[in-house]
Amino acid sequence: MAITSSAKKAIRVSARKKVLNDRRTKNMKEAIKKLEKSVKAGTKDGAVKMLPAAFQAIDKAAKRGVIKKNTAARKKARLSRLVK
Repeated sequence: MAITSSAKKAIRVSARKKVLNDRRTKNMKEAIKKLEKSVKAGTKDGAVKMLPAAFQAIDKAAKRGVIKKNTAARKKARLSRLVK
């Protein structure tokens, strides 16, 4: 248990950041799953329309440090190859 006031504050801050990071991760994963589901269903037009939203979610996660830059690039490359 945290004793000093700064340690208590650090716990509060990290809890807030965790909520935001979890939300960003969830948005990214949902966008990717929707796109993959659309590709499996065979609706290429739908997948092409979903691609920018998935890219945006991945880029935001990378920008905020939720995932690394190279991981974001890899995910985007795989998704674009999947749609292609």
